[in-house]
Amino acid sequence: LHLIDRLEELLSEGRRLPVGGGVVINRGKLADIVDRMRVAVPREVYDSREIVEQRDEVLREAGDEAEQLLAQAREQLEARIAETEVVKAAQERAADLLADAQSRAAELGRGSEEQARERLDEAQTASLDQMRESDVYALQTLRKLEGELEGFLTTVRSGVDALEIRSADRPKD
Repeated sequence: LHLIDRLEELLSEGRRLPVGGGVVINRGKLADIVDRMRVAVPREVYDSREIVEQRDEVLREAGDEAEQLLAQAREQLEARIAETEVVKAAQERAADLLADAQSRAAELGRGSEEQARERLDEAQTASLDQMRESDVYALQTLRKLEGELEGFLTTVRSGVDALEIRSADRPKD
């Protein structure tokens, strides 16, 4: 504090300049006081300056490291978001495929039912056609048989009639 008092005395002893409020002081005395102040400044002040510089360096490094950690965290978050989006897209695609498969299965089921009905109708129609053809064939066969039987009957009647005439023509005993 003594050196600061001496510095103030030097300023008060100096001549004032008429313009600008400046003071003219002895340069040698000022340099002497400054040198003494430098010697009088405790080592802790210099050490504190070094500590402040080290602190600033540590803060700078911590800031850099924090930025790197934040960048890594952002990258990981973006990767997870991308993975989530891929999973979500895959799930949506799977749901679409399942819905499409179910729709196709239902459509095939309806188509199969329609085909079965059509085939049943065709089978019934074919069966009725065959029954009609069978009836026609049976009727034709029976008529032919009837004709043949009528011929046999005619032959039998003729034979019976001939025998009756012959029997009648013979003397009775």
